[in-house]
Amino acid sequence: MTLTPLPYRVVDRREETHDTVTLTLEPVGAPLPPFTPGRFAMLYAFGVGEVPVSVSGILDGRRLAHTVRAVGAVSRALYDLGPGAQVGVRGPFGTGWDTAAARARDVLVIAGGIGLAPLRPLIHAVLAEPEAYGRLNVLAGARTPADLVYPDEFSAWRRPFAAGTVDRPSGDWAGRVGVVTSLLGEARFTPADTTAFVCGPEVMIRATARALVHRGVHPARVQVSLERTMRCATGHCGHCQLGPLLLCRDGPVVGYDQAESLLAVREL
Repeated sequence: MTLTPLPYRVVDRREETHDTVTLTLEPVGAPLPPFTPGRFAMLYAFGVGEVPVSVSGILDGRRLAHTVRAVGAVSRALYDLGPGAQVGVRGPFGTGWDTAAARARDVLVIAGGIGLAPLRPLIHAVLAEPEAYGRLNVLAGARTPADLVYPDEFSAWRRPFAAGTVDRPSGDWAGRVGVVTSLLGEARFTPADTTAFVCGPEVMIRATARALVHRGVHPARVQVSLERTMRCATGHCGHCQLGPLLLCRDGPVVGYDQAESLLAVREL
């Protein structure tokens, strides 16, 4: 990992929703060490501050994509950046999705809201080696149709099943309505031979993981990405402690067999 921010330049900016943007970054000089799906970087908006953002795309070994939702001063500053602007990046940090555990197995990718962003590189990795995995299922939920990210990519994820669902449909929404767990009955997977990857709001993670275990997926094969306030990303400040874990170091990705009891601890 690199602890000092390195300068990266914005080379592409794509608006995903009214408050969410995907920035493609390339190094101005030497690149950071390679990222793997599920890990995160600390993005520094010069003169404002830094926030942790999971990598949402790993491109040609040098360029990185990060999907940012404007929810605070730093993320708003990042959201407002355009091509040519510079941002500081340090990392990679944290644990990633264990794709090796999913090889030769059915793959369930289940996301809530912007939780699809950390899962996107995993989907790309599975699609790049279709012969190495079983059936891929991508299930995504959001509050409204306007909150669904990467809608144009769903057509490439239909091997054999990808679907989105919303809580509050608009007049032109022809898709499914309801929580994301309602899609499990349509997905095609063999529970005893499945690895699941789950990211989203904590209440959604709890409900989804419980539903998967109830259907016969082993808790250790349900990988979840947890979130707590991260400040240093090195395990020193303690802000992201969850039980015995420091999520910037020991997470964010952990098995549900380890996370089940920890998810009962609410963030203050």
